[in-house]
Amino acid sequence: MSLTRIETENFTVFEDITIPFSSGLNVLVGENGMGKTHIMKLTYAACQASKHDVSFSQKTTMIFRPDQSNIGRLVNRNKNGKNTAKVSVESDRAKIGMLFSTKTKKWDAEIKTEEKWEKQMSDLTSVFIPAKEILSNAWNLDAAVKMGNVEFDDTYLDIIAAAKIDISRGVDSAARKKYLDVLQKISNGKVTLHEDRFYLKPGTQAKLEFNLVAEGLRKIALLWQLIKNGTLEKGSVLFWDEPEANINPKYIPVLAELLIMLESEGVQIFVSTHDYFLSKYIEVKRSENSEVQYISLYKDEEGRVQCETAKEFELLEHNAIMDTFRQLYREEIGVALK
Repeated sequence: MSLTRIETENFTVFEDITIPFSSGLNVLVGENGMGKTHIMKLTYAACQASKHDVSFSQKTTMIFRPDQSNIGRLVNRNKNGKNTAKVSVESDRAKIGMLFSTKTKKWDAEIKTEEKWEKQMSDLTSVFIPAKEILSNAWNLDAAVKMGNVEFDDTYLDIIAAAKIDISRGVDSAARKKYLDVLQKISNGKVTLHEDRFYLKPGTQAKLEFNLVAEGLRKIALLWQLIKNGTLEKGSVLFWDEPEANINPKYIPVLAELLIMLESEGVQIFVSTHDYFLSKYIEVKRSENSEVQYISLYKDEEGRVQCETAKEFELLEHNAIMDTFRQLYREEIGVALK
């Protein structure tokens, strides 16, 4: 099972856009404000709505966190006179849609084909890794959010819950052990959980509080935990917002290789990035059988966000990362010729 496409009309920054998905690794690129994270969050909300106790509209609201939990604030505020938003997410098994307007109260949106989506997608596991690491602040976070002392969107609460799960029993499979060994060498330890606090335990040494570990290593350790506890395995969906953030550049090739390895094992992946090296290393590390698609979001001459897809990074006509790289190259040559 895999997600195949998303369509949105008058939703946040999008007036009207359709994005096809690869069943493997989807790499979203584009300037800030083009909606890369919005696409991933909305798709993740649809994945979570495959659970019988999760509403697509409520989950969307809790992920985007509009003022007063009013989903109507997610309607695109353009000048076309329309005050209604439509979204739909499709898989190779089913489709789920949502309709709401600026007058919709709370998350009382009209949901289409939710029952069929739940039935056909009930065994789907999905996880969203936010750009900012959160496990170091996991202690009592749930309680603080419920009491209204702090406010985090559901992607942060969900990733903490996913990291706490211990559903993997017995000996690790050969594939899982391969991932874990690579990640463990980078993070220099294993993740442990004690009284709602996460620690990193380097071999036989004493465990370290997560907030004493470099943020880049915390992100690698989180990936180790999600693979170890069985959250990321064949048939699951991974959304990762800016995985390169705070990662030592020398580990980018390893990160790219791990994403390709997970894709080859049947994990559907969505990543957003501004990083040239991650984008290119994914291309370098892929095999002939790898399912990789680059998705570029950009604004046309009328200021509307559009989508372009390509199997190769440099084949994207609208590529802010490559444009900046070429500009740097020209400036570097100019300095050398002075």
